[in-house]
Amino acid sequence: MNAAELRARIAEATRSGQPIGQHGQSDDAMDLVERPPLPAAVLVPFVLGPDPSILLTKRTAHLKTHAGQVSFPGGRIDPTDASPEAAALREASEEIALDPHKVELAGRMADYVTGTGFRITPVLGFVPPGLDLRPAPDEVEAVFELKLAILLDPLAPQRKRAHFRGRWREFWVWPHQEHYIWGATAAILVNVAKMLRE
Repeated sequence: MNAAELRARIAEATRSGQPIGQHGQSDDAMDLVERPPLPAAVLVPFVLGPDPSILLTKRTAHLKTHAGQVSFPGGRIDPTDASPEAAALREASEEIALDPHKVELAGRMADYVTGTGFRITPVLGFVPPGLDLRPAPDEVEAVFELKLAILLDPLAPQRKRAHFRGRWREFWVWPHQEHYIWGATAAILVNVAKMLRE
């Protein structure tokens, strides 16, 4: 799928103006969450180069939550954020110096509730290739891309099983030569891939 085909597919999927897909919930021990989920938003940035991809980040190892994990740029929705889109753009600017004016917003996926107590709104956007991105050293260790060809391969994501907090859990994992993509990020990628393939 090239950049033009990607644009056309997302335009078709978002034509109704409603979030794409069904609201989802994490595999990771939802019954252990003791409070209502906090609203959060992430930017799902499609890089529109000759070989399209999705931009991802790896969080630094010293963070209190989700340390060292792969994630989309994003975070909690602040009271001053006008919308999930505003929150996702603000967080992307803070985390990787992504200029909001370089992002063409393209719609939303349905919310995804995590086992760590967040209700995430994935915001779709297009960005040009070759941007000068600078990870915030206190939050982001690396910025990298996952090729769209991998995302479109229905055999690429794998279900894994691990013992966690006294129970077995299952979760999605996406292949990457350097990074371990799992958890909420992997599940949202599964939903994005389903949308693109339908």
